[in-house]
Amino acid sequence: MGYDISMYKRQKVGAVIVAAGESKRMGGMDKMWALLSAKPVLARVLDVFVNCAAIDQIVIVLNKKNLQKGRQLKKELGTTKPITLCIGGAHRQDSVEAGLAKLKNCNWVVIQDGARPLVTTQLIEQGLDAAKEKGAAIAALPVTDTIKIVKGNRIKQTVPRRVLWAAQTPQVFRYDIITEAYNKVTSNVTDDASLVEQIGYKVTVYPGSPDNIKITTPDDLIIAECLLKKYGK
Repeated sequence: MGYDISMYKRQKVGAVIVAAGESKRMGGMDKMWALLSAKPVLARVLDVFVNCAAIDQIVIVLNKKNLQKGRQLKKELGTTKPITLCIGGAHRQDSVEAGLAKLKNCNWVVIQDGARPLVTTQLIEQGLDAAKEKGAAIAALPVTDTIKIVKGNRIKQTVPRRVLWAAQTPQVFRYDIITEAYNKVTSNVTDDASLVEQIGYKVTVYPGSPDNIKITTPDDLIIAECLLKKYGK
């Protein structure tokens, strides 16, 4: 079934775009402002969310040094859709929590890495569909490589890859579920679904996209540029 916006017409959907990282593996380059076909990585993410009819409000979480750039980017977007900027924290989950606090009367939350510039409206809408039953869903892909658990350069275990999926964003949650998770769990995690799992909720997995890569190193920019050319963007 395709996404039916009428099912959400009485429920508000907010988006938290997490863009407060330090880009430690980018060789001194700030990945959020790195150019992909003449447009910053973060701008490409925002274009998709601004043009997604399901999204009612957007919160962009930035580090302090990029706040002015964020203001300029917001101005350049030229949209009437509500966009709020806020400063993130020391860890990713601190930044998400700061973004959640800025949402206004939202029933659903779509959390997106600002470093995934090839996200699509379809992935957002599929996530909202997948989250309807359990209240939580994430985009992910089955792992294709064989995964080894290694200690001291020695293999301790080979994990069956049929049970392994690589998590992506968007990650979609009912607002009450994700805020409960952030209120109850204080351990460090690398994605938001982990918090929700820890308080006992089931999280649905829906198919992500091989093109929905995360920019982590300069080489990823080259790959993303090739993918944009592939689709004529």
